[in-house]
Amino acid sequence: MTLLEFFHRLEYLPLLVAMRSSPWLFPAIATVHLLGLAIIGGAVLVVDLRLLGLGLRRQPVARLARQTETLLFVGIALMLLTGPWLFMCFATKYYYLTAFWVKLVCFVLVLLFTLTVRRRVVMGSRTAGAAPKLVAAASLSLWFTVALGGRLIGFP
Repeated sequence: MTLLEFFHRLEYLPLLVAMRSSPWLFPAIATVHLLGLAIIGGAVLVVDLRLLGLGLRRQPVARLARQTETLLFVGIALMLLTGPWLFMCFATKYYYLTAFWVKLVCFVLVLLFTLTVRRRVVMGSRTAGAAPKLVAAASLSLWFTVALGGRLIGFP
């Protein structure tokens, strides 16, 4: 079975056909998915802008990171719980969309980056120099690409 055939089978499972047919279920799941992205955006922006020296300069980065970490994980959990359902409803369409594959790859990359490199930098005591700024720029770029990829999925 090819990947395209697998995607086609997913899309036409009875539960997913019913979900697509519902006037409220797909929009409700999409709304929760976007809420997750918005929560992530807030948590990431506060810390990354601080790393760039663009706000909350009196607050230690590690403290901000600890304060926003729960929100970050809640947002990620919402996206991980709702994303597969949104994907499966239109899996065949997504198979052909470059924006979907870019979003998926960037999401995996940003999760790995956030949980390793970024976390080490924000929990460290040294926030001066170029390294924290590069980490913040990479983080913001990857999250922006995830968001943009999601937006472009709606406009193939």
